[in-house]
Amino acid sequence: MREQVDNIWEMGGVSPGRAKKTRIIAVTSGKGGVGKTNISVNMALAYARMGKKVVVMDADLGLANVNVILNIIPKWNLYHVIRKQKTMQDILLETEYGISIVAGASGFSKIANLSDEDRLNFIHELSTLSHADIVIIDTGAGISINVVDFVAAADDAVVITTPEPTSITDAYSMIKIIAAEVNNLNIGVKLVVNRVRSVAEGKKVADRLIGIAAQFLNIKVDYLGFIYEDPTVPQAVLKQRPFMVLDPRAKASQCVAHIVTRLEKTDIPNEGGLGGFMKKFLKR
Repeated sequence: MREQVDNIWEMGGVSPGRAKKTRIIAVTSGKGGVGKTNISVNMALAYARMGKKVVVMDADLGLANVNVILNIIPKWNLYHVIRKQKTMQDILLETEYGISIVAGASGFSKIANLSDEDRLNFIHELSTLSHADIVIIDTGAGISINVVDFVAAADDAVVITTPEPTSITDAYSMIKIIAAEVNNLNIGVKLVVNRVRSVAEGKKVADRLIGIAAQFLNIKVDYLGFIYEDPTVPQAVLKQRPFMVLDPRAKASQCVAHIVTRLEKTDIPNEGGLGGFMKKFLKR
């Protein structure tokens, strides 16, 4: 396995030992409608404002919508890479916001159904993103094999929930899946509570989820932060512009900036980065 990934690095002209430590962040949730994609895009903008080179990969293989939020109509997407019709560099889109996106493969069923050869080809294409400092993977909503494949291979799994009871239950289910699927738990599981009305509400939700995960799953979940319920967010969605661009001083914008600052202060696992992601993904 290690040889296969190392060979892929060499094919790209990169020595495995000297490969750049690209941080891989999977943003996920137990259910749809919690703001996962919006948070992914705006986290990318916050990183870009730190001077980081950022790629947002829309890994929703059913209803991709990162491009919708940014008002971009891509000609090619991840489907064409998976089907070997285009390379990752062919479909990589630069945006006016200083971030790049990989459009999602709407209509594709299961990446888990790929042959070994196809998975190797996909891993090779992923290796071409090594120029980036940060790759944010916006996973599909819900719990599926596709979602777990991406989350389990990342350096950080950022689980998004809201204070709604169903959202909390589904977020716990996602954390439970991560605990069961990731053998050595060499992944940082982090929680963001979206659409809160107060600091206390966010902390209450986080304490509840973190406590249950520790007690019943024996897994450590870090509270990364909260995002206020903010009228700027739906306004930005309607205008198809990131809310950090529409109003950088909005409460939601400040919350995302704070979350990214906290995330940046945490270490990437020793076996992490793009090389680590490739090895773990190939084992799935």
